[in-house]
Amino acid sequence: MNNAELYIGMRKKMVQQLQQKFQYGREVLEAMNAVPRHLFIEKGMEHLAYEDKPLPIAAGQTISQPSTVALQTHLSGIKKWDKVLEIGTGCGYQTAVLAQLGARVYSIERQRELYLAAQKNLARMGYDKPLLFFGDGYKGLPQFAPFKAIIVTCGAQQLPQELLLQLEIGGRMVIPIGEEKQQQTLAVIERIGENEFNKTTHGKCSFVPMLEGTNK
Repeated sequence: MNNAELYIGMRKKMVQQLQQKFQYGREVLEAMNAVPRHLFIEKGMEHLAYEDKPLPIAAGQTISQPSTVALQTHLSGIKKWDKVLEIGTGCGYQTAVLAQLGARVYSIERQRELYLAAQKNLARMGYDKPLLFFGDGYKGLPQFAPFKAIIVTCGAQQLPQELLLQLEIGGRMVIPIGEEKQQQTLAVIERIGENEFNKTTHGKCSFVPMLEGTNK
């Protein structure tokens, strides 16, 4: 068995394990099965790529564990052609999953090292449609708003008001909220009117903190 076949088998097993944990949508599981997570992580850690755990990447950040990526994607309710804003591109793995679903992805990363790495990762795997931006995630991308969904891949101490206003009515933001990693709650904020929002929570989570500004 060559490496490609090995990783296909590992990815299939990962998806089977995800199915046992939660009733994710079929499209989400198909996207998770299609994206080669081992190509987004640091060299020498490929054997851990399909375990359900976060792994370190450049700039002191992490790539979220597969079940977290699947859950955020599922909760967003993203469909093909939906316009999606991702806050925290990281190494580009979540971006690739969204692109695999057929979404029109706009993604912001504040760490220049990760912004450049994600560009290379996505390009070499043929994901050339996502639009990546180096900038402050708290500000979002108002010039491209409104968005059907906003996925935040870092923990915010409080809801970023500028991002809420970039949701279209009927759109959803999936965001971890909390001051400490161990005290974060995964929330879904749905915009139901011009100034009306509905919030639901979906368990505890642990993300790196959401920071303002950029790191060059």
